[in-house]
Amino acid sequence: MTRRLTGFQPTGHLHLGNLIGAMRPLVRAQEGNGTTDSIAMIADLHALTVEHDPVRLRANTLQVATVLLAAGVDPQRTALIANSQVPEHTELHYLLECATGFGEAARMIQFKEKSGLSEGSGAASRHNGAVRLSLLTYPVLMAADILVHDSDQVPVGDDQSQHLELARSIATRFNGRYGDTFTVPQAIRPESAARIMDLADPTRKMSKSSPSAAGRIGLLDSPDVIRRVISRAVTDTVGIVRDDPVGQPGVTNLLAILHACSDREPGRFTSYGALKREVTDAVEALLTPIRTRYAELSEDPGHVRKILAEGRSWVRPRAAATVRRTRAALGLLD
Repeated sequence: MTRRLTGFQPTGHLHLGNLIGAMRPLVRAQEGNGTTDSIAMIADLHALTVEHDPVRLRANTLQVATVLLAAGVDPQRTALIANSQVPEHTELHYLLECATGFGEAARMIQFKEKSGLSEGSGAASRHNGAVRLSLLTYPVLMAADILVHDSDQVPVGDDQSQHLELARSIATRFNGRYGDTFTVPQAIRPESAARIMDLADPTRKMSKSSPSAAGRIGLLDSPDVIRRVISRAVTDTVGIVRDDPVGQPGVTNLLAILHACSDREPGRFTSYGALKREVTDAVEALLTPIRTRYAELSEDPGHVRKILAEGRSWVRPRAAATVRRTRAALGLLD
């Protein structure tokens, strides 16, 4: 059986790109013939690498769990966990740090960007007081998140490819040095149609971290907000609706959203306005039942917490076995 780990960070509201690129494949895997064992992981520990509001983090973690359930994640077939609630993640993190070089972690692109090292040699000293050590080591935590569950497959976007390669390198080197201990994971790339781009800047992916909400569609956004965002989506002056990623990236993105939301090839459109109206209808048809189910689940947050606890109990025996193997390989006492 193939074991697949899909991670979600509780650092902002989940959006349409998350639904199409990560959540729907997770739900589809449940409907297969039992060949995929899936884990949906909320990476709340990763949010501690930068300044954060503890109250908001707790609320966001619960919200992400609730949205995943509302979108169709079945906790009877997919383990739903928060990595902070599975202590084997942090224990393996330290053990892997002992097998990872400083240079490997320091050259991660996201660390350079967030720490200011990419700005020049003097930037590090300027940011020393604000840069947390966890920002340097969290790619190793990400490796622990993956390896502790013997994950065969990990869906990743371009922004996380480097981190998955680090996990693969750590696992391969550890196995070679200390004996066969870890499953070496493979990257699963989202289909090209699943790459939903920013509606205000169609040259970049739709993202929670974008400074402006004008280009993304939140899964819990109201119909009015969705209509407004799509109506203001960037197009061009060509005046023809066609799939042309280079010449008409905005129009191409709208066509991709329409196809992804309706599971059918779009027809011919005489204007950008007509295209935007049909995209709006397709997005609304997809998101309305998710919002409705989210509202129902939100009335009983204790139920969602119970599901997280059950997911933790489900995955911990396997995670503990991985940690025991790792400890033994490193020469630690039982």
